[in-house]
Amino acid sequence: MDKMKQETADLTQENIERIGELFPNVITEMKDENGKLKKGINFELLKQLLSGNVVDGEECYDFTWVGKKASIVEANTPIRKTLRPCIEDSKNWETTENLYIEGDNLDVLKLLQESYLNSIKMIYIDPPYNTGKNLLYRNDFSQDVDTYLNESGQISNEGRLVSNPRTYGRFHSAWATMMYSRLIVARNLLTRDGVLVCAIDENEQAQLMMMLKEIFCEGNYEHVCVSVVHNPRGVQGINFSYTHEYAIFVYPTIGKIIADRKIEEDEVSWSQLRNWGGESERTDAKNCFYPIIVSEGNIVGFGDVCPDEFHPKQTEWNGKLAYVYPIDRNGVERKWRYARQSVEAIIGMLRARKYDGGYEIEIGKQSGIQRTIWFDKRYDANEYGTKIVNSLVPDGGFTFPKSLWTVYDAVYAVTSLDKDAIVIDFFSGSSTTAHAVMQLNAEDGGNRKFIMVQLPEPCDEKSEAFKAGYKNICEIGKERIRRAGDKINKEIEESNRQLKLGEEPKKPVDIGFRVLKVDTTNMKDIYYAASEYTQNLLTDQISNIKDDRTDLDLLYGILLEWGLPLSLKHEIEEIDGIKIHIVDNDSLIACFDESVPETVVREIAKRQPLRAVFRDSSFASSSDKINVEEIFKLLAPNTSVKVI
Repeated sequence: MDKMKQETADLTQENIERIGELFPNVITEMKDENGKLKKGINFELLKQLLSGNVVDGEECYDFTWVGKKASIVEANTPIRKTLRPCIEDSKNWETTENLYIEGDNLDVLKLLQESYLNSIKMIYIDPPYNTGKNLLYRNDFSQDVDTYLNESGQISNEGRLVSNPRTYGRFHSAWATMMYSRLIVARNLLTRDGVLVCAIDENEQAQLMMMLKEIFCEGNYEHVCVSVVHNPRGVQGINFSYTHEYAIFVYPTIGKIIADRKIEEDEVSWSQLRNWGGESERTDAKNCFYPIIVSEGNIVGFGDVCPDEFHPKQTEWNGKLAYVYPIDRNGVERKWRYARQSVEAIIGMLRARKYDGGYEIEIGKQSGIQRTIWFDKRYDANEYGTKIVNSLVPDGGFTFPKSLWTVYDAVYAVTSLDKDAIVIDFFSGSSTTAHAVMQLNAEDGGNRKFIMVQLPEPCDEKSEAFKAGYKNICEIGKERIRRAGDKINKEIEESNRQLKLGEEPKKPVDIGFRVLKVDTTNMKDIYYAASEYTQNLLTDQISNIKDDRTDLDLLYGILLEWGLPLSLKHEIEEIDGIKIHIVDNDSLIACFDESVPETVVREIAKRQPLRAVFRDSSFASSSDKINVEEIFKLLAPNTSVKVI
């Protein structure tokens, strides 16, 4: 039986395999740090094969900084960590499809690579803005900032979170290095039509846009920078008062991705489609002189461009149809502002307004298309960010979180046509994104799922949040989700009690979440990767699983490695006194008892699950393992059987 690896994918080796499929002759062997042979790339030969396309030592368009190469290496380096379930911190564990994950987001993104590859419709992040006062994630980790990280083995000399003052010589480089590795790994999670939305301010907007255009290649992706007026009062700067920040939308150039925004009729202002002023006459653009056909006040079509010698009245009548030309009330033949084919494409933005002499054709200045400036009182971060969080979690201590409606409108724009979308926020902070997802589901009946990821940064012991019992940011974020969810479903219940005859009741929203926490691997320190096992090791080692790990810990480690979503339904049964775990109706059956009798193995095999897994130490000898393999070959030949 095969052994499970219990480590994340080695992205570097996967990339080597892809290159090898295209250029088999560049694959070579080299020694790793332990002196063992492994696959590598002969880069000189690869350059020769791509001669004429390789930039080497010449001036080129490039964006780089100190630490960029290290960031790429960090993104591709596998880790031996896991996610441990925490049922006591969760809400509606058995039924929810939402996740809240505590830990460094780079680790989490790596751990989710198999289970959520090409599965996330939207990534919304609000990363540290690099103001010189905030904390940043370090990439060369060796010591933690708090007990949580120490206990979970995520340690390094400089720490996961450190301040990044402007006096630091690598002010922009440190921030760019932190972001680059995370964006590289996050890209793999997006669906083919997936969208990344990143909030940022002026400190790093330019650098972030350059990174995004490199990671999400121009030509294949659009990169739109939206200005969001989030602080109408302004923040005083040198000569200017800052009232806005940015939301960068990155989406594939494969068609309609971003949904039209919601608008009310009074938001639309109208103006004449007929041109006026300089260069507005018929002779200035002959292809802009044609009739627009109106029937009973509605625009129903367009006529051909008129020949030079044709001299119509302002409105020609043909029975019930009116043919409206761009002639002003003084009889001057002018032109429409756009050619016919352009106007045909925006017919929904036009209206015919009647007056004494016929019709005036008007065009709406605002359409349902998303604008690049978001200006609405609902985007005020104080009124609809800070105050909303404080109303739900008094003494939470969050200063200037995102407005709920800023995030809501972003989620609406990306997922209004995909109501089953998964939305991930790996800088989740006060969990505004989770709140926005639940709110949108409540309004349109959607079943969107959220995945929140946050480092459990400790609260200052002098803060009101700490005094209120919140030890870290995660505790505040989880409490907000609980209270916001309860409020949303209570409002649905009250609305359903006031339904009019014939109205359909709204369904309750999934307001739960499964909590998982990053920790060291489930394997003991003497653990070896599957490729490192020898016959002697197999003989000598009794159990390589840490003593404090539960069946649930092992199960979720297996889900990660086998690439199964962490929200799948999970049931527990007993067969002859032995506990078995059933995931997603026999997609996976796991048994972690120390001694598994043959009767139990046979019963599991009879169910013909897609996958089955046992403890390596559950079987006393090699012959017992062979017997298990033979049972499955006989009763469930298509089942993949592994041990840990």
